[in-house]
Amino acid sequence: MMARCWTVWTGLLVLLSAGRPHVVTSFSHLSYNLCKWCEVSSPVCKDSVCISNCALSSFCSVIEEICVAIWRKTNDTMTVHTMCHHPSLPLEGVDPGLLLNFTSRECLMVPQPAEDGAMMVCGCQGDHECNDRLIFNKGPNGFSKLQSKDVIPVVVVSLVPPVLVAVVAIAAFYFYRTRRSDKPDPPARPDWPTKRTPELYQALDLPCGRLGAREEDGGGGPGSQGEDSNAKVLSPNSDDMWQSQQAEPLPIKLEVVVGKGRFAEVWRARLLQGEKGEVSSYETVAVKVFPSVEYASWRNECSIFSDPKLEHDNVVRFLAAEERGPPGHTLRKYWLVLDYHSLGNLQDFLAANILSWEELVSMAGSIAKGVAHLHSDTTPSGVPKVPVAHRDLKSSNIVVKSSMECALCDFGLALRLDLSLTVDDYANSGQVGTARYMAPEVLESRVNLEDLEAFKQMDVYSMALVLWEMASRCHTIGEVKSYEPAFGSKVCEQPCVDSMRDLVLRDRGRPDIPSAWMQHQGMNIFCSTITECWDHDPEARLTAHCVLERFTALQQEQEQEQEEEQRPETDREEDEQREKDQVNSSTASSSATSSTSLEVPQPNRDGTKVSHDSLGHTGSVV
Repeated sequence: MMARCWTVWTGLLVLLSAGRPHVVTSFSHLSYNLCKWCEVSSPVCKDSVCISNCALSSFCSVIEEICVAIWRKTNDTMTVHTMCHHPSLPLEGVDPGLLLNFTSRECLMVPQPAEDGAMMVCGCQGDHECNDRLIFNKGPNGFSKLQSKDVIPVVVVSLVPPVLVAVVAIAAFYFYRTRRSDKPDPPARPDWPTKRTPELYQALDLPCGRLGAREEDGGGGPGSQGEDSNAKVLSPNSDDMWQSQQAEPLPIKLEVVVGKGRFAEVWRARLLQGEKGEVSSYETVAVKVFPSVEYASWRNECSIFSDPKLEHDNVVRFLAAEERGPPGHTLRKYWLVLDYHSLGNLQDFLAANILSWEELVSMAGSIAKGVAHLHSDTTPSGVPKVPVAHRDLKSSNIVVKSSMECALCDFGLALRLDLSLTVDDYANSGQVGTARYMAPEVLESRVNLEDLEAFKQMDVYSMALVLWEMASRCHTIGEVKSYEPAFGSKVCEQPCVDSMRDLVLRDRGRPDIPSAWMQHQGMNIFCSTITECWDHDPEARLTAHCVLERFTALQQEQEQEQEEEQRPETDREEDEQREKDQVNSSTASSSATSSTSLEVPQPNRDGTKVSHDSLGHTGSVV
């Protein structure tokens, strides 16, 4: 029994001693790397990390082996090859020295040259299945991943230079416009007497160009000749346009804005005329207010109005000019005081009213008269003057004085055509005006600066478009549609130069003149004049004086027709009685002739005939 037990224990010891090395061996593989091992797998990528998507794992057979992943991209297909590999052994397509440097716990992809497509390799050790998570410095599509913490510095560095350049440019432009050395001293208001009359504010009444002033006798009526103002209007080429010793502002109260343009806004205002007792009398005036940045436009308009020979019934009357606000400040304003006309500008008037034939001819004639006066080198009385080109003629720059007369305004872009100036002086005249009303040569930038008539021809073209707008609102044409500016819906409300260039130059477009307009004899002549004024060839256009002559002839014919229609009834009765008397007298004369011709020869009683020579003047009268 004892021997049998001993034999059993001895056998167990032998078995245990024999199985121990195998147990140790079975757990010794835990110190080896566990790697993903797939020949080909399709990775799943997000941002700069790809998961190999390999379902197989295996322990490396040697402790020195590391986990390796090879990523390839051919066209749009990405594949991953995962394995265990000994760093000292070569691997196809991989730099041998690179394998010896793979000691990280993460699989960081390193690019390798490839004949077809892209290839990247990574190696890692220490973590199980470390080659399952592939980390790219750039995204799998080849674009660098920008960390969120790097966004702000990059944006700041990118924006700082252009922002600094813009700030410097704006500051330089601001100081150039407001503090440039060639800017003349601002004009101050002339020295006005204590009491004021309407005549006091009429500018340029004196031949020397000074602002005229008269005293008033108590009640505000004009009295004897008063003292002249100290304000002096100098020539446009002078360094200082206005000189004054008085800084007191005019007694003007702005009431309401009645218009606004590119350079200024127009206010209706009240100007103190005088005081009688405790009652003050006011005159309604128009005040054109320019901001400080539009000083050049204000100065140009002042230079145009500074010529007393420009005064005309069809040019808006200039009263005064002054400044408001602290000198050199951005809030400083420049004022032009002009006559006020309650009917507003022509564009608004046409939109609200339909013209009769008489009103059309009269208003068109007044516009042509104003343009002809600007272009003329003499005044109506024959005094020489410098011609002026308006360069921005349009319906909104014409005021309606009455239903029969208009006046030109807004001379901010006007140009004095002085013969003493050279081509270089006009070289900066540029492409100015409103695009809708620009002449073809202006749109094409081919104005002949050597010929001063070219500037007048531009005005004639613009005037033709205004005349078309007026004709389209005259009941003589038949069906009158709602007001539309020239070219109407062919362009947008505020067309640019490029769109007008395509319409006017490329397509040779002009506003439509339907055949129904031409049925009226006078309108036929009116439309023919318009057509000749907007001719594509500047040399073929009519002059403003020729247009005025045609409209004057139309107006005279219209007046003659009205005189005939308005002749008194008594004059017409006298004409009718005179015609009846003439008919009666002619009837009596014809009766006498008939009686003579009806006398016939009678035979004598003795049967002999009476000769023709012996016929008497007696007989029957029928």
